[in-house]
Amino acid sequence: MQNQTRIIIENVLPQLDGGANPIKRIVGQKVTVTSDVFSDGHDVLQCCVKFKHEDDKSWQEVRMTPTENDSWIAEFKVEKQGYYTYFVEGWVDYALNWQHGTERKIQDNQYVKSELLEGAEYVRAVQKMATDSENDYLNRLVYLFTTESEYEAAIPEVTSLELKKIFKKYPILFLENKSLELQVYVDRKKALFSTWYEFFPRSASEFDHKHGTFKDCERLLPRVASMGFDTLYFPPIHPIGEVNRKGKNNATNAQFGDVGSPWGIGSQYGGHKSTHPELGTIDDFKSLVRKAKDLGIEVAMDYALQAAPDHPFVKDFPQWFKWRPDGTVQYAENPPKKYQDIQPIYFESSDWKNLWKELLDVALFWIEECDIKIYRVDNPHTKPFYFWGWLIGEIKKKHPDVLFLAEAFTRPKIMNELAKQGFSQSYTYFTWRDSKKELTDYVTELTTTDQKEFYRPNFWPNTPDINPFALQSGNESVHLQKYFLAATLSSNIGIYGPVFEYMICTPMAPGKEEYLNSEKYEYFKWDWDKKNKITTIITKINSIRKEQISLQQTNNIIFCDTNNDQVMAYYKYDDDKQNETLMVVSLNPYNQSQAIIRLPLEHLKSQSVQIVDLITGNSYDWNKEWNYVELNPELPFHLFKIQK
Repeated sequence: MQNQTRIIIENVLPQLDGGANPIKRIVGQKVTVTSDVFSDGHDVLQCCVKFKHEDDKSWQEVRMTPTENDSWIAEFKVEKQGYYTYFVEGWVDYALNWQHGTERKIQDNQYVKSELLEGAEYVRAVQKMATDSENDYLNRLVYLFTTESEYEAAIPEVTSLELKKIFKKYPILFLENKSLELQVYVDRKKALFSTWYEFFPRSASEFDHKHGTFKDCERLLPRVASMGFDTLYFPPIHPIGEVNRKGKNNATNAQFGDVGSPWGIGSQYGGHKSTHPELGTIDDFKSLVRKAKDLGIEVAMDYALQAAPDHPFVKDFPQWFKWRPDGTVQYAENPPKKYQDIQPIYFESSDWKNLWKELLDVALFWIEECDIKIYRVDNPHTKPFYFWGWLIGEIKKKHPDVLFLAEAFTRPKIMNELAKQGFSQSYTYFTWRDSKKELTDYVTELTTTDQKEFYRPNFWPNTPDINPFALQSGNESVHLQKYFLAATLSSNIGIYGPVFEYMICTPMAPGKEEYLNSEKYEYFKWDWDKKNKITTIITKINSIRKEQISLQQTNNIIFCDTNNDQVMAYYKYDDDKQNETLMVVSLNPYNQSQAIIRLPLEHLKSQSVQIVDLITGNSYDWNKEWNYVELNPELPFHLFKIQK
């Protein structure tokens, strides 16, 4: 039988998939909850949001405020990592309803002696919850409401704000109703704000024709730190398979001396719990992680669940791989691409429980042995979604600081599902968004739809796998523009470092988004001491991101109108609007651009502002809605701090 209640609670937001998946926040952020709450008749309603952390025993409560059309709103702050549960509770508040109705009768000069006696009952009901000082006041009210000779003195007390405050403080719940319980998962701040730098450790040597080592990487840490990067991501550091090893430019047959792809993991020297012998030992890697941490850098490892043909797994656990009728093993394919040096894990193995346990042990090994707290996960969309939900959940139970970046350039719903299963950050389509409309539409989707509640984008202009057409011109202005857009549209950003800095851009072939002479298949000697305009501007932008809180989040963004389709402008702000920035960027890398920019005065709450260009130091006074800007390809953007 239906529970007896008069309250309807609908459209509780935010929630995902009817509460099947948690929304996401970081420590210190707010959860703004809205809901439609209503009842039959015209009685006074009250509702609240109740919430608690998974480690807490008691619920906290914040009262909701009505907005319009039976909608209510409230917010609470999440203070700790882990899961919070929240729900909306609503009730007819008979005490407040009495106060409201009696007030209306008094205004109509009606005699309300019976109503006063009823009010005394409501006052008595809250007395057992009230403080001693409150009870002194309430005892007086009971006397006034029940003593006929005190009628005139009692009338003003009916409408007392103090009484209303006490009734609100101590609601008497009768026939209340509540929504389904929902969850929010809270991460550390790094999940929302991070600046990634990627390079191949084997290319870290300062000598020609010499394989780099972890010790060589240590030498480069001050450079990475000085440029403002806080996350250093390495492709797989494990032994590289020798069977079916790939040669330069993905050649099927390796030549003598070819080093192969780091993603072909496993050889006679070990598997996923070993380091490539030419890079150094696990102790060398530990030293690198410690020294990076001393400089404010976290090392991110690649978690790639696949094996070279000579990986120890293949011999010891053949049931974890798919064997074809002719007795050969299935290698990885993404037609027309073939990866003969990689055997995918067969997740439909009948021995899947032991497989899952071993893959969890691999992740925990590096977390517990080397203090790794960030994984970039290779191709997670080719493994079962529920495996990721389980694995990330198990790791978070013991190590809540560990973050996961999904390298999944695939269909939107699949990328979204990975985020729902627990991935902290995700690669995005930003790499291929070039026009003003494409960029505006995409960021609007990320920041205004349900995605804002669970999908944390990480904008990468390039990766070792992707040499996007926009960068293949080798145009410096395009590189500057791409980094600026990534760094100011998204709070998480990454670059495949030296290739981006030095504008290496030659494609494998016309129409291909792959690098010729890709570092995936050979090591290079980079001039790590080289500085140029791109490294200088990257360093400046990264420094500004650390100073301006509005750039340390993604969702608080407003696109501004301009009269030039090749000029973008957007305004960002922190939750309290104590820090506000305005970005203007030209998408024309060849010519000077002029535009009139509309200030979002409805958000600024000021007609007159001073804007300071944090790149150049120039400042301007804007005291009207539309304002003129000029941009040159040499520096195709302004990064303004707004001062009122």
